[in-house]
Amino acid sequence: MANHRNSKKRKWQLILGITMVLSLLLTACSGNGGSGNKDKAEPTQSAVSNTDGNGESKGNEGEEKPVYPMDTKDTFSYWAPINGNLITFATNLAEAPIGKEIAKATGVKVTYIHPTDGQAEEQFNLLLASTKLPDVLEYDWSIYPGGPEKAIADGVIVPLNDLIDQYAPNLKKMLEADPELDKMVKTDSGQYYAFPMVRNSEGVVFRGPMLRKDWLDELGLQLPVTVDDWHTVLTAFKEKKGAVAPLTAQYAGKMNLQDAFFGAYKTSHGFYIDDEGKVKYGPLDPQYKDVITLFRKWYSEGLIDKDFPIIERNTLDKRLLNGESGATVYLLGGGMGKWLESGKAQNPTFDLVAAPYPVLNAGEKPFTGQRDFKYNPKASAAVTTSAKNLETIVKWLDYSFSEQGTLTYNFGVEGESYTMDNGVPKFTDMIVKNDKYTSQQMLAQYTIPNGPFPMHEQKSTNTFPQQDEAVKIWSETDAAKHILPAFITPTVDESKKVAQSMTAINTYLEEMFIKFIMGNEPIDKFDGFVKQLEDMGIRDVIDIYQGALDRYNNR
Repeated sequence: MANHRNSKKRKWQLILGITMVLSLLLTACSGNGGSGNKDKAEPTQSAVSNTDGNGESKGNEGEEKPVYPMDTKDTFSYWAPINGNLITFATNLAEAPIGKEIAKATGVKVTYIHPTDGQAEEQFNLLLASTKLPDVLEYDWSIYPGGPEKAIADGVIVPLNDLIDQYAPNLKKMLEADPELDKMVKTDSGQYYAFPMVRNSEGVVFRGPMLRKDWLDELGLQLPVTVDDWHTVLTAFKEKKGAVAPLTAQYAGKMNLQDAFFGAYKTSHGFYIDDEGKVKYGPLDPQYKDVITLFRKWYSEGLIDKDFPIIERNTLDKRLLNGESGATVYLLGGGMGKWLESGKAQNPTFDLVAAPYPVLNAGEKPFTGQRDFKYNPKASAAVTTSAKNLETIVKWLDYSFSEQGTLTYNFGVEGESYTMDNGVPKFTDMIVKNDKYTSQQMLAQYTIPNGPFPMHEQKSTNTFPQQDEAVKIWSETDAAKHILPAFITPTVDESKKVAQSMTAINTYLEEMFIKFIMGNEPIDKFDGFVKQLEDMGIRDVIDIYQGALDRYNNR
């Protein structure tokens, strides 16, 4: 799973980061008997009801429901990545306004442990090899070798079924009311393994194609819909606006287009589900050859960023803000929102607009695009077998699924970062119209962007109407039918086979994709490329994923 780096400098950085984590971990794990938070808030509205002498409330059917803040001296450790926008203001979540508010509201002091930026996977693997784990680990358990079922069998995390029944009435109610979500957050054998992050209805679409609208208007061009339209627009950007990289995109082992252009040919750059519900691997499709032929032509014409294999985030920012590029595929907030904010500050006419995922013929519906599921396994929290105060931990985790907890995680401190307007939470001007900091920087201090909680249906971090319109445009695809769920669970043996095969396959695919696009490999070698993928075991991986998908559908 980990990426091994050869640089001595990086090795020393990793060793230093590991040492810091273990130091924090030992301190955190020794603090389970520490004092609780004495600054108690009033009980939340959702927790106020008939209470017994132990500070528990009784539900309609007699089940115990936690009252917040809890009257406890228990504490525990919580391992999770930290929001990059928060680091400017606080190096630990506990120091941020949102961390303090959560501690006040729950009555529990949590010791947060944050992995070094860019080294979460390496440090997570190190933790697994240690004899003492943090009490809670926020991680993508779907990529644990063997999946979450194996993590339970290995004695790394605990099954949550009984704990949810006893101490998490808010999450339990949500799962009972939503069978689709319930199916997503448990294993094939029915074991709940993590408190989930649950996206709201708009939060599942957050990336897509976008272009410089001011350039389109200046050149009298319509928003591109078909692949041919895109060719016309990109050519105009190059010839009439002097764009050195008309179409650019961040590169992370692949040109990160989220299947834009691939979908026009009804294929994918990776695994997908066809119209008959069968798992397919795009690079094996005959029409995948059409995609790389298209990209090769555009690259030879100077329409695709000549440096695309090495484009990172900073370069992408520079390209879009400096007029070097006029189109990309990227994020709603960290891309479009950030660029609009920065671009307009430099040039009032700077503007961006979302474009539909391209099709071959006008009137067609895009085959796929970026679309995630309501369950986000990457930001879900499991309780480890090292944890002692299970009741307190589970009640604390369940707070975010209560009415008040959901408001806290999504909007922060009432009266400070948000107010209620006729029952609807609204961010204050301090957040969205701050003279000193961007809205993203303020949100990082007062809200949790990703973690085990449900996104409020009224939650939106969009600061420009262009972003609201983008979600609507990017949602108009058939991606929901064709995206392979990230949380299907191959067996332990199957997972080993997948890991062994896909490591080599992904490396080969990346190498050949670059060669095909840049013209270093003849297109007529495509059949040999497909045969090599088959010789490397891709058909076996497809069969494994098909079996895992079938089991998931039968949960």
